[in-house]
Amino acid sequence: MLREEGPGAARVVVTVVVAWQVALWLGADQPPVYAAVVPLVALRGDPVSALGASVQRSLGVVAGVLIGIAVVNWLRPSTAALAVVVALGLVVGMFLRAGGGLNVQVAASSLLVFASTSPEAYAWHRVWETVAGAVVTVLLAPLLWPPDPYRTLGGIAEDCRVRVTRALAGTAAVVGGEAGAARDNLVVVREHAGAVHEGAVRAGEAERAMRFNPVRWRHREGVRVRARGIEAVDRAAGELVVLAGEVVAFTGREGIARAPLAELAPLVVRVVEDTLSGADPGPAAGAARAALADYARTDSSPVAVALRRPLARILDDLGTPSGG
Repeated sequence: MLREEGPGAARVVVTVVVAWQVALWLGADQPPVYAAVVPLVALRGDPVSALGASVQRSLGVVAGVLIGIAVVNWLRPSTAALAVVVALGLVVGMFLRAGGGLNVQVAASSLLVFASTSPEAYAWHRVWETVAGAVVTVLLAPLLWPPDPYRTLGGIAEDCRVRVTRALAGTAAVVGGEAGAARDNLVVVREHAGAVHEGAVRAGEAERAMRFNPVRWRHREGVRVRARGIEAVDRAAGELVVLAGEVVAFTGREGIARAPLAELAPLVVRVVEDTLSGADPGPAAGAARAALADYARTDSSPVAVALRRPLARILDDLGTPSGG
């Protein structure tokens, strides 16, 4: 746990200390807590998150302070005034998203100004200290123990490979078997496909992190290739669910042969492996398509056609040419 979380915790500690000290150098006459709070909130996972969270927090504080001061000068403290402050803060927070969801920082800052015994003084300190903390966070986040997107994508790619392999093998194993086993397999395949999609989302975040990660720039091409491969496998993962669903639909019918799908599964997995590794998937895809063609020549039944279609679409989603 220390090995995994330690660098992130160290980034927070160093950035908090630097933000505090910078605020003192800029003339803070009280402990600059607001400057130190920004890194604690913003430094999450990767520099892109830090940048977005810092901008969101800074915009929220400034807008919230202005709303709080305006309401204090307009209404005396009361339940109705409290409702106005929170409502205005939430409405403005809908527009100041800075790439995220509803910016509740606006309402929170408005409320704190409203509750302060010295609104003007509090507002000024909170605004400039928060901005100082945000600037320090944005500048240091990409430089202090930045995450390694290339290594992260390697782990995601391996997880995707394992899940696709298990999904295809599991589906091939239940062809022609009991209905209960086929339904259970469909549930498992859906879980695998969902995990692949989550991995693709994380891969996109890791790729975006490279834009703000000068320490890892030498890996940017490798990251791009791996991210594109994971994205392609994510597109294909939906067809794994379709294939498992077709097996459920045709369970109990005569003439369902397990052997062709069992033979095709490892060929498709090889295409997935090449796609994830950045190798040319063409040769493996050619072998898979040739096996599909043989399957079509030997079995033209409706069941066989239904089972072949998802496999063909998987190859299409992986970006391999059909040859015709």
